[in-house]
Amino acid sequence: MNVDGRPSVLLVEDDAEISRMLVEVLAENGFTALSVASAAEMEASMAATPVDLVVLDIMLPGEDGLSICRRLRAASTIPIIMLTARGADVDRIVGLEIGADDYVTKPFNSRELVARIRALLRRAQGGHDGSRPRLRRLVFYGWRLDLATRQLRNPDDVQVATTTVEFDLLAALCQNPGRVMSRDQLVEMTHGRLAGPLERSIDVHISRIRQKIEPDPREPTFIKTVRLGGYLFTPPVSEA
Repeated sequence: MNVDGRPSVLLVEDDAEISRMLVEVLAENGFTALSVASAAEMEASMAATPVDLVVLDIMLPGEDGLSICRRLRAASTIPIIMLTARGADVDRIVGLEIGADDYVTKPFNSRELVARIRALLRRAQGGHDGSRPRLRRLVFYGWRLDLATRQLRNPDDVQVATTTVEFDLLAALCQNPGRVMSRDQLVEMTHGRLAGPLERSIDVHISRIRQKIEPDPREPTFIKTVRLGGYLFTPPVSEA
């Protein structure tokens, strides 16, 4: 966030018309928006000016958005929204699998994108609809989920990196242990009215969480899939 309190958004988009329109829309809605057209320009911009969120187009000259997303996520938990072509389901799923938090399909409504940016930044900062939840730590089998600092720590007290959506989903499951949570419920708890096409992408995010917390992600025991029901978080959860 800038010294003036305006959240900063970096647009990585090679279409000059789209970039110009989004920079104007974001500025009108209280953001500081920077626009670049390639991976090299993105790296130079981020090195010079820290940003709060990245909007990343998949189709870029040189290194594509999926490769950029993978590199960003390996080094940072910065929120990432992918811009994908309508109907490009494979790109969307791959983007989520490698760590994107959300996606918007082209052509898109600029107001929807602004709303998704606001929601993702709000969740990343630990707030919901302008208020903050009662902050506490949730503990299961030695794992600790700190809702105040938004950190996940393993039984060896090592921090495990999570994306904003992964953290929110795990928090929702931990707050409802032993209860089958449908995809609709999880989407509502983590995205609210901005659910849109995200219901099915819940499965991708759950898969990423399993890779991080399950003793054997191929045979998950912490987060069980309930056929035609959703997901069940099995460990007992306590507050610390």
